[in-house]
Amino acid sequence: MLCYATVDNQFGPFTCQGVIITSVESWTTHHTIVEYGGEWYLFHHNCVHSCGKTWLRRLKVVELEFHTSGTIQTIERMYLFSYYIGSSSVKVCLVSTSTEQICASALYPKQEMSIKEIHSGWAEQEPADWWTNLKTATAEVISESGVLKNNICAIGISYQMYGLVCVDKNMQVLSLSIIWCDSRTMPYGEKALQTIGEQECLTHLLNSPSNFTAAKLAWVKENEPNIFAQIYIIMFLGDCIPARLTGNNCTTASGLSEDIFWDFAVGRVTDKVIDYFGFAKNIIPDIVSRFSWQSTVTEAPSNEFGLTTGIQVCYRAGDQTNNSLSLKVLRPGEIAATADTSGVLYVVKEQIKYESVSRVYAFVHVNYTTEVPRTGVLLCINGMGILTSWAKTHIVHEGINYAKMNDLAVEAPIDADGLSVLFGNCTERMLSNKEVECTFDELNFNIQNERNLLRVVQEKVTYAFQYGIKIMQNISVNPKTIRAGNAIIFLSPLYRETLATVIGTAIELFDTGGTTSMVKGACVGVGIYKTPEETLSSLKRIATINLNSSLIDEYEIANQRWEGV
Repeated sequence: MLCYATVDNQFGPFTCQGVIITSVESWTTHHTIVEYGGEWYLFHHNCVHSCGKTWLRRLKVVELEFHTSGTIQTIERMYLFSYYIGSSSVKVCLVSTSTEQICASALYPKQEMSIKEIHSGWAEQEPADWWTNLKTATAEVISESGVLKNNICAIGISYQMYGLVCVDKNMQVLSLSIIWCDSRTMPYGEKALQTIGEQECLTHLLNSPSNFTAAKLAWVKENEPNIFAQIYIIMFLGDCIPARLTGNNCTTASGLSEDIFWDFAVGRVTDKVIDYFGFAKNIIPDIVSRFSWQSTVTEAPSNEFGLTTGIQVCYRAGDQTNNSLSLKVLRPGEIAATADTSGVLYVVKEQIKYESVSRVYAFVHVNYTTEVPRTGVLLCINGMGILTSWAKTHIVHEGINYAKMNDLAVEAPIDADGLSVLFGNCTERMLSNKEVECTFDELNFNIQNERNLLRVVQEKVTYAFQYGIKIMQNISVNPKTIRAGNAIIFLSPLYRETLATVIGTAIELFDTGGTTSMVKGACVGVGIYKTPEETLSSLKRIATINLNSSLIDEYEIANQRWEGV
């Protein structure tokens, strides 16, 4: 805290006038106040984000404002909101811009949001529910933190990818949102692939149209023509919330690539997909930079959320690209690994190259530019999360937590006495869009028990990851570094060591997550940092998991047997 006093002469007495800055992250400030051009400025330093070395100083300057009485207005610490919009829940965090520590957070609803499945393979949600839950979570966070709303300067947003929201000219939502796990539109994507041409699609889109958002919109056009005729603009899940907050319809190149509307070969919105499906070009929102002052919160939503007008939306990214930013996965060969609802490997590439049978996804990466067109290549293993949850509910006794489940799994041998499991709970892109159900193979009640079942849930998913690495190697992806957050299944020593050994690459663990990257992204957008790389200079690795060379051969034999299944 930096305070000041006034005096008539150098000998006193001194009269305390109050606080200039409420908090400075440093042992010293070495401050001075300078008048220039009729305005007064405070120069000082702190020790935040100086390449991770806290004894280095970072210069700060801020213009001073004065009350009518002549006293200096206190410079309050500023804060950012991070909003995550998911299909299960929304999460809101309030974070200090100076310390990047979470002051308060809330998750709504407390139970998972409902997904409407009117027919098999359908998955829809009500966009109004996202707004309502976000408003509730925001109110709780403001109340819990006690932070003045005038001190909130920006919002960073991350979101579940592949959703479609259609709105009319009055910005009213026309129908339920078709979300990421809806598979009804697969035939539309497959027909587009064949008609446009596989080579043409993969060269320009780096993906098969599959069941991406463009195919979802094609389904609406054919099956709900009255709704399609009213569409003024389409939005993706990460765009509809900021549009309602600010009244500004915009998206990012990354968002367009997540929805098969981006042409990687020419670096702009694709004509091929739009022309094939017969969409009007003006239904695509304007493109803004991912890190920028994208739009400003307006009066009506400010009042509804208990905020002030003028807060900037400065960052938005899909959940996987956002997670890669939190793990400092920015250069070619670096991989972000997650294991939550699904298992995901997300690797950065610099050369634009596609996988010939389109078993992986490709997106505009967080630090993509037309000069350095880095792409994120994503491989997804469906059914991981639900299988782990199923194991806890149905295999172990009530009261046994995940840590104890890990202890029991270690007691079973490698390969779990021959037991295998095939992951899946929907269409599996890694297996060329086959419908895959989760199945156990070689289950033998005479020799196997709960320990084998618990081990197979963890061990065999590492083989699925290795299978995915082989697919990525087809497009010249060779993993150099694998990074993961120290959370969920990566808390399991068995899983971590098995994955490192099977893949043959050490795993770096970080105490970070999606909230961190939303805040860092917003900090770049609002101008606190110049580049994404600068925001991550203080990121600390908490552990490195090395492969166990003595177990390589044993795991390789088990892996080959699993691939045979």
